[in-house]
Amino acid sequence: MMNEIKGASVVIVGGGVTGLSAGWWLARDGVDVLVLEKGLIGWEASGRNGGGCSHHHSPLFAEEQRLWPILDEMLGYPTEFRGERIRLASSEHQMALYGRALRNAERQGFQSEVLDVRQAKEMVPLAGDTIVGGYHYKFGGHANPHRTLQGYAWAMQDHGGRLLQHTTVTGFRSEGGRVTAVETDRGVIGCDSLVLAAGPQTGRLSAMLGQEVPVQSARCEMIVTEPLPLMPLGGVDGCGLYGRQTLRGNLAYGGGPHEWLALAEQGTPAKPTTPLMLHMGKRLAELLPKAAHARIIRSWAGVIENTPDGRPVIDRLDSQANVVVATLSSVGFGLSPASGHAIRDLVVDGECGFADISSFKLSRFAALEPNWRELQGWQVTAAAEVLAA
Repeated sequence: MMNEIKGASVVIVGGGVTGLSAGWWLARDGVDVLVLEKGLIGWEASGRNGGGCSHHHSPLFAEEQRLWPILDEMLGYPTEFRGERIRLASSEHQMALYGRALRNAERQGFQSEVLDVRQAKEMVPLAGDTIVGGYHYKFGGHANPHRTLQGYAWAMQDHGGRLLQHTTVTGFRSEGGRVTAVETDRGVIGCDSLVLAAGPQTGRLSAMLGQEVPVQSARCEMIVTEPLPLMPLGGVDGCGLYGRQTLRGNLAYGGGPHEWLALAEQGTPAKPTTPLMLHMGKRLAELLPKAAHARIIRSWAGVIENTPDGRPVIDRLDSQANVVVATLSSVGFGLSPASGHAIRDLVVDGECGFADISSFKLSRFAALEPNWRELQGWQVTAAAEVLAA
């Protein structure tokens, strides 16, 4: 028999940026909130990503852009946010492709500048003759994932929120179509509302509640170089790569291809260094030839979850009236200030008050084929195996 431990008004499963941001937004409103994390916070993709904050394609974009420049002040902790980004193109086809971001952001009131080769080289000193031009997006930017993640956690705790790490969720208790408690390996934790923001485990856990969030997990590797002289803007993309230059001068970049994974019910898959590291190193040298001499000093990987259409889910479960599910489908870090705000709104107010997030509803998957993973060439996950059992 498991012992009862102190519950909370809102229990959040998942200690990544989405869950911690939601916890902070709730705690700052005085809500009694508890975040559960099976390992250490940010141990998957939340602590292992490119740090980009430029999601012009999302309905949360305007709120994302409003919040990042003031987030350090709101949290009371540094995120190392730096505004604006540059995207370099190595062909006219890429110039046309990357121009979509300029036009999409411009329609929302955000400006950009087209760069010729000379301007691009001036703004990106590590670039070389491989480029034909680029774009200076005067929006977005990048931040330090580790500092941001810790900032959310500390700020939530400053407002009275609680965090339990090394706490694995094993089941749920429901009554009258509502979750009343979360079962864990440390005891039973009562709740009035539940938020599932468990990254790769979201599909498996939501299936336990009678309504699976369709996700497929993938291993996402990134490389880090030795420090180099600082560029005027640290956020530089291109050659299918995303990433940033840290304040120490390291280049931290990723960009796939990602490796599809079948997750165990509990625990974290191994993340060994793979030959992909050399592939990304070659592409980074093509993007920034004057950094080609830099040594790769480490690589690391996280597990990201992907929905069938690549778009986030932030919605209530039909099967349990007091459960909000959230998966950001591999774009969670940059959108986290806004996604946490949206989750807070759903939990407290019943709907998002600052943006139309109807495109994030689960209902769009109502006619999804049972074998959608195979149809898209993705492996079957543990979530599907739970439903088949």
